Amino acid sequence: MPELIEDPSTTTKPPPTTAVPGRWRQLSLVGGTLLVDSTEAGLINGLFPVIRQALGISLSGLGVLTAAGKIAGVITGPLWVWAARRYSRKSVLAVSSGFWGVFGIGAGFAQNFTQLLVLCTLLSAGYAAAGPLANELIGDLFDSRSRGRAVGVLYGTLNLTSSLLAPLLGQLAGVEDGWRWGLWGIGTLNVLVGIALCFWLRDPGPGASEDQLAGLNQATRTAQAKVNRAQVAALFRIPSLVVLLCSRLLSGHLLLLIFGVVFLVDVYGFSTQVAAVVMLPMGIGYFAGTLLGGVLSDWAVRRNPRNGLVVVLQTAQFAFAVVAFFGTQIDYGGIGLFAFFFGLMGLVQGINPGVNRPMLMAVTLPELRGAAFTVYLNVFEAIAWAMFSLGAGYLGDVIGLRQVFLWILVVLMVLNGLFLTLLYPVYARDVAAVEAELDRRRAQAQDPAGTPPPPSTT
Repeated sequence: MPELIEDPSTTTKPPPTTAVPGRWRQLSLVGGTLLVDSTEAGLINGLFPVIRQALGISLSGLGVLTAAGKIAGVITGPLWVWAARRYSRKSVLAVSSGFWGVFGIGAGFAQNFTQLLVLCTLLSAGYAAAGPLANELIGDLFDSRSRGRAVGVLYGTLNLTSSLLAPLLGQLAGVEDGWRWGLWGIGTLNVLVGIALCFWLRDPGPGASEDQLAGLNQATRTAQAKVNRAQVAALFRIPSLVVLLCSRLLSGHLLLLIFGVVFLVDVYGFSTQVAAVVMLPMGIGYFAGTLLGGVLSDWAVRRNPRNGLVVVLQTAQFAFAVVAFFGTQIDYGGIGLFAFFFGLMGLVQGINPGVNRPMLMAVTLPELRGAAFTVYLNVFEAIAWAMFSLGAGYLGDVIGLRQVFLWILVVLMVLNGLFLTLLYPVYARDVAAVEAELDRRRAQAQDPAGTPPPPSTT
């Protein structure tokens, strides 16, 4: 694995430009669209032991709930991104991650598994817009030198907030119909977030934070950022993106968020209320990990633009596998050591968003990032969620969750780390191709009478 050493051959970047005004305030609004999504999913996962008792659901039902929502996102995610292109990202986010919360309120009234499945799937179909559009906005609000920190702060704060809420929501297990009250409350929060987006979100437009394009007005940047089908199809000819997509299918740590509480209940005999306690240190660890990942990401870009991010991302996969073994395969008797190792797993897992998101942004053009994140989050990550949740649910009934966690959280994560070695020969080349295209656009904007070469499909 290459060391993080200075790369003297790296081309000098243009000097830093003026930051997008109010970018951190806008980031907080974008974060609100993701918070309600993660909180809703956390409620279902954390309170599933009582939900399955109330509605008579087997363990595999949790896998079906998760998989159905992710599959719905595969279909609706691209549609939401298309709608954002036709109308605006602001209006689409307000509807899909805001007013769509009425389906969450409806889920609180479900009387059987079928009703809960339909309403939660519809809810997930709306939430599918938040991931790609939020990450696309981050790429337009922050330049390459600060994206890691921005992503780290965003995802860290989201997961810290969710983890702080998890033990509180877990106490709803002791309240009659507590899970219903939780769904009603979160659905109402969704609607309030939609109202806030309508009033205060300001979209800077595509390419607003790029050094080469920041000096151009939004109309010029938008005119240069037209997207056609050939460009979207060409995303799959970017080697680094293909490796990142395939790596997402090997990201076994996703399983921990779905089955973590149920795992401790079924394998080690804790009550739902006690098991839910581990979500707090896990969330705190994830928060610390995202901040650490953001700092490492920005440092790695400065230290070695060629492969620094690859080193950090690959190391995180190996570290998670080691911690997951000690955190899931040994019976410590009490919840204390489990909470400690769940915190460490959250720490290592939290490094990923601050690294892989900036990497994806670096190898795609501004106008294609929404499509790239749709493929990354709403297709490949959704497929991974579906595979892990369905597989773990059914295999958990047959061989037990302990063995499932060993193979997916430990063995598969080692394979994922080895697979990421494929990024070393291609990542720097893909980043350079994007920067060359942005340089070409700036030259064309400054000399419109010239005859520039045809635009890149990178």
